[in-house]
Amino acid sequence: METIGLIGGMSFESSAVYYRVVNEMVRDRKGGLASAELILHSVNFEEIVALQKAGDWDMAARRLADVALRLQIAGAGCILICTNTMHLIADKVAEKISVPLIHIIDETAKSLHAAGRKRPLLLATRYTMEHGFYSDRMKSLDVDIMVPDASDRTTVHDIIFNELCAGKVLGSSRDKLMTVIARAVENGADSIILGCTEICLILDPDHLPLPGFDTTAIHARAAVDFALGADETAEEEAA
Repeated sequence: METIGLIGGMSFESSAVYYRVVNEMVRDRKGGLASAELILHSVNFEEIVALQKAGDWDMAARRLADVALRLQIAGAGCILICTNTMHLIADKVAEKISVPLIHIIDETAKSLHAAGRKRPLLLATRYTMEHGFYSDRMKSLDVDIMVPDASDRTTVHDIIFNELCAGKVLGSSRDKLMTVIARAVENGADSIILGCTEICLILDPDHLPLPGFDTTAIHARAAVDFALGADETAEEEAA
């Protein structure tokens, strides 16, 4: 089994989900008391948020690249940045390591293609919805995302940062998100991307008016596929 390296803490609420889901997936696939070989480096999110607000993405890239290299030196066979927003600088992080960086946007696009969906609504932080890195990469992968209007983008962003990242899951905010989704349905969306790793805390992708794609679970599954790939191939050949 390959060791999975997680860059977490952005926020720790979703990093805890990654840890649980990765281990559950390994146990489901290997049986018994199996769990993942995993290294988690959790950063101080307050420092990362300050860099986001200042628009200092170069410093953020250097910070996460340093963490990624430490994980590689510690034995990680792959690296995951456990947040959609910080994939804005994922390519710069990947340049500093020699093990694969499993990219959350690429893995989400694969899931959308497998389901025949090409016009998803993206629910995410303002940075992810507005900076272009997400929509541009999706477009290069033949997915044309929709984003909410300016007012709804503010609503979604504030729910993520002011509530979900602080461990608050409010029914009233779930209702607001469902209203945003309803507007997207009217405007032709064919699916919903839970494009912030905390949104799975408040929305169940299986209980939406359109097919839901939880990027946290998709990313975690890709890590498990990588970690168990060689082992499972060997078992199949032996059988």
